[in-house]
Amino acid sequence: MFHSRLRVRVGPSMDKLVCITDKVNSGKAHDISSELFEGKVAINIKGFTNPSGKEHYAEYFDREDRKGITWSIQVQGRFLQPTSADDVMFGNTFDKRLKLPWGAGVALKFMKYVDPTLEHDLLSQTKPWALSPLIATMPHFVHERIDDIRASPLLENRRSESSFPPSRSIGEDTSQLQFAIASSNSSSSTYLTPYSSNSTFVTPSPSLSIASSSSNLSSLPKMPGSLGVSSNNSLRLPLEKAHMKKNKKGRIFGRALDLRTTSERRSYFSSPQHRQEIVFGPEDLITTDFCYGYLQFKPTLALRISGGMTFDLMKYWDRHPVRFVCCKRKKPGDGERSDGQPTGDIYWIVSIETADERDIHQEDSTTGKGI
Repeated sequence: MFHSRLRVRVGPSMDKLVCITDKVNSGKAHDISSELFEGKVAINIKGFTNPSGKEHYAEYFDREDRKGITWSIQVQGRFLQPTSADDVMFGNTFDKRLKLPWGAGVALKFMKYVDPTLEHDLLSQTKPWALSPLIATMPHFVHERIDDIRASPLLENRRSESSFPPSRSIGEDTSQLQFAIASSNSSSSTYLTPYSSNSTFVTPSPSLSIASSSSNLSSLPKMPGSLGVSSNNSLRLPLEKAHMKKNKKGRIFGRALDLRTTSERRSYFSSPQHRQEIVFGPEDLITTDFCYGYLQFKPTLALRISGGMTFDLMKYWDRHPVRFVCCKRKKPGDGERSDGQPTGDIYWIVSIETADERDIHQEDSTTGKGI
């Protein structure tokens, strides 16, 4: 039975998806690069069975802070063109109308409960979709400001020793997000940086970066960057000494956001106004882990929601790829994309698909054996 066997493809666009099935649960990342985004992606799926029928084990699911998780998409990268955090979206798109099961309304309410910022048109007769602002929907989010960091030989050495995905779970760190607050007194986006001439810095303990969202910032372990750039932990600005700057209208920029947990970040950025104040650009290294336990892939594809309800999605799936998309918000007047996707520009895609005999034959001819 091939319905329980999967393949995974990733890429910067629909026409550049490549199969990375052999990297699932391996602790290895795949590079993604385009004119819009540069980064790495690593996939873990509990009970993952490849097209040849072999189940891949992942140490990731044995971690104490990942108990109950059934899948994970870890991404680290940079948006190469300045973009408002309100316009960087993440979620799912589908190629044709969904055959929603009885009780789908309950599932949709559950989704909205999990993510109040969710926007969707899952009842579309052509291209259903469900998307949320990335900064508000990610359960684990780390932001690091990396401008001018390549000038430091010390950090250059630290950078060469780094790796992705990290051996410790990605957690929560938005302590440098204040530097991505854009000025509104210029026609183009302007950023405060840790290198502003009138900023005050001290050298804190290099211990901020990856940790569980409930941890205190003072105990967060570090996570160096791994994309030819590095974290600037030794140059980190303490929250209580954040540089403050006012424009002519008296608006404050560079203020400390003081968002110490996932729930605080998600609550704060549930506001479109707060999201619009943040601009991601090449100076911002963003690391995320989108991981949950409400989808299971073995023994069959199913949706589990609170209250003990389970939907066997194989009865309704109709072999749709489970496609996770990071994209730009589609604006009125954007027109239709050539690939038919109901989004703006695409940054990266992860597509989880059912495999068939053709996939097995392709793997056998490539490797000489099943993966």
